[in-house]
Amino acid sequence: MEHHKYLIIGGGMTADSAVRGIRKIDQSGTIAMICDEQYPPYDRPPLSKSLWKDKPFESIWRNTGDINVSMRLGRKIVTLDPAKKTAIDAAGSIYTYEKLLLATGGTPRRLPQPDEGVIYFRTADDYQNLRKLSDHGSDFVVIGGGFIGSEIAAALAMNGKRVTMIFPTNGIGSRAYPQPLVEFLNSYYQKKGVTLLASETVQSVRMAGARTIVTTGKGLEITTDGVVAGLGIQPNTELAEQAGLAVDNGIVVDEMLRTSNPDIYAAGDVANFHSAALDKRMRVEHEDNANVMGEMAGSNMAGQSNAYRHLPFFYSDLFNLGFEAVGELDASLDIVEDWKEPFRKGVLYYLRDGRVRGVLLWNTWGQVAAATRLIEEKAIHSRATLIGRIAD
Repeated sequence: MEHHKYLIIGGGMTADSAVRGIRKIDQSGTIAMICDEQYPPYDRPPLSKSLWKDKPFESIWRNTGDINVSMRLGRKIVTLDPAKKTAIDAAGSIYTYEKLLLATGGTPRRLPQPDEGVIYFRTADDYQNLRKLSDHGSDFVVIGGGFIGSEIAAALAMNGKRVTMIFPTNGIGSRAYPQPLVEFLNSYYQKKGVTLLASETVQSVRMAGARTIVTTGKGLEITTDGVVAGLGIQPNTELAEQAGLAVDNGIVVDEMLRTSNPDIYAAGDVANFHSAALDKRMRVEHEDNANVMGEMAGSNMAGQSNAYRHLPFFYSDLFNLGFEAVGELDASLDIVEDWKEPFRKGVLYYLRDGRVRGVLLWNTWGQVAAATRLIEEKAIHSRATLIGRIAD
């Protein structure tokens, strides 16, 4: 039986940030991190961004081991007993704790159909598997037209691969972007050599020797060297549920990031928190949330009492285009488009009942703080008050 003052279940960016948050307050309390991946914490965004632009793989590591933490890699906690303050892994090892953090992240959604050979892109292993395939193959299928799908398709195409995207909606990013921007992106990707199969589904994926055959819902067969899916994630709440913690689209936390058990915290992709700026409960699956929330959870475990009122931002790279955004990007909201150069540079404001709920900074940099303030002000706006409001 191992005892640690702080026990962290999970080994991603959130877990790393939590260790750093603890160490800012408590330099000597023992910390153990238990992670079912074989790798120590690493940055995830480069897996679909900079690593495809010749940044070395070694650049992803966060060097968590340098800050006095015991790491137990390749181990999975299967039982959590809040009353006894114990956690048991799949091999039967028992860990005891004073404060515990659930930073369990999420599991990629899978196709309901046969999916032999599909890479559900999320981890360093997924990146390395796809990289090996791309070293020898030339044709790839990307399933999904959201954030991950659009980034992976761009990354492969920029590396000289022939890419076919398959998604059920009418265009790339259609759930987040207004229709004119969606239509532009469709055309932009096609000009970059990407084949789009919009309003299409996948019927099956099967291996045929070293290659893979994808059959679409409309009966089209595509022979390819690799298949990647970016279909979003499901939060890993099984352990919290087994322990009797409150769960509702993630692990429910209060403003101090405590679960329904005051000695157990949750943070990152898996945490359902109340956003003061948007006045709603939400989960956020992005790097900024992992870093800021993880550090605050750690510092609160170590005795601080800080409320999480941060509104996380997120970003994406799409060939030579890119954006930073904050708040809700929902195509069903009222959208005010303020283009300095149509579809190449501008700011989009997402409103509900006249209040700004989200801001998309399209090739407009250094304005996340201004966009955040605009949302937090909760003032009533119109097109007249927003045009020109934020600019480089």
